[in-house]
Amino acid sequence: MGMYKRVKELWKRPKETLGNLWKQRLIEWREEKAVERIERPTRIDRARNLGYKAKQGYVLARVRVKKGGRKRPRPRKGRKPKKAGVKKFSPGKSLRWIAEERAERKFPNLEVLNSYYVAEDGIYKWYEVILVDPNHPVIKKDRKINWICKSRGRVFRGKTSAGQKSRGLRGRGKGYEKSR
Repeated sequence: MGMYKRVKELWKRPKETLGNLWKQRLIEWREEKAVERIERPTRIDRARNLGYKAKQGYVLARVRVKKGGRKRPRPRKGRKPKKAGVKKFSPGKSLRWIAEERAERKFPNLEVLNSYYVAEDGIYKWYEVILVDPNHPVIKKDRKINWICKSRGRVFRGKTSAGQKSRGLRGRGKGYEKSR
């Protein structure tokens, strides 16, 4: 079994395999900012699988997103409380997509390539977002990734993997999103 396959096996049950390290990481991550730039990926196998390369022009960010439903602001004028519609609203997007958007807003000169799940506790979920600098000469020269130099705002248009899944573009063939 190769190294990447072994790492993949470890991440199937991270609480059991990582043990104390898992708890220590969560304690540290809770005290970090919501969007934190990191040097290297926590899950190297997943990052490499989604297009990350350890070279110039690639940036990683760990994003913390609050779990659970969303709340609306309470209406100020007179309405029946039942019609107020404050609680039990689920966001129209997945938490992963929201994490990608937050990373894009934090780093406006970079483009989101993809993201993956890292950890969660009772309140938060953490995702690592792979960002690419479209103006970097190394990225412009690389034929496999230089397509990203032409696109702007991919994440806000739902062009990333998480966005496509939320828009219903995965599975059941082409044209499925029209029948939703």
